[in-house]
Amino acid sequence: MKHRFPDHLTSARLLLRRLHRDDAAALCAYRSLPEVARYQSWDAFGPDDAARLIESQLTAEPDIPGTWFQLAIVETATGDFIGDCGLHCPKDNSRQMEIGITLSPRHQSCGYATEAVECLLDYLFGSLDKHRVFASTDVLNRPATALFRRLGFRQEAHLVEHLWFKGQWGSEYLFALLKREWEERYSQKPATPDPAPQQTAPAVSRPGGIGGVGHSARLL
Repeated sequence: MKHRFPDHLTSARLLLRRLHRDDAAALCAYRSLPEVARYQSWDAFGPDDAARLIESQLTAEPDIPGTWFQLAIVETATGDFIGDCGLHCPKDNSRQMEIGITLSPRHQSCGYATEAVECLLDYLFGSLDKHRVFASTDVLNRPATALFRRLGFRQEAHLVEHLWFKGQWGSEYLFALLKREWEERYSQKPATPDPAPQQTAPAVSRPGGIGGVGHSARLL
């Protein structure tokens, strides 16, 4: 095992930690919503799905090639579970990491997506010394594409109708950021949340995912 996840990660308003068994109800509450499932691999997400996902993550670690590591996003001021994010370490290239994030609609448009991803990037480029971080979004998911551009990600590809997804051909953007680019952009900048409205929504996920219950393999 290359790296053991610390107790938690923190930002100005958020705490990112491992999933706990008592997170199941909160996880299910927003993942079961149609507007959240729109760009995800699942059509329905029930208590059994939440339980399987959490059980699969109880002993997981973030830097194991070929696996996903899932984190809870908690609002520090209230202790509310407001979303989840995932880290995928590619099996054939462990110096890179794919990221994914899903927020509860009740907590969108607050700058939390920007803040959570900034926190992840600090961890991935700092503690894990990753060379490149990437994510894919459905081209119809405008808030997600705006998020990555705002954070300095480069759009590396536009994959046109390359994926059969929920009964139709889907197109995706591929975004990526290098460690040196992140350092150049943020090393002298204090970590502050973006107050601009963000109507974030989940994006396309690969079929299956962790434990076969679906996973935010594609961001937002």
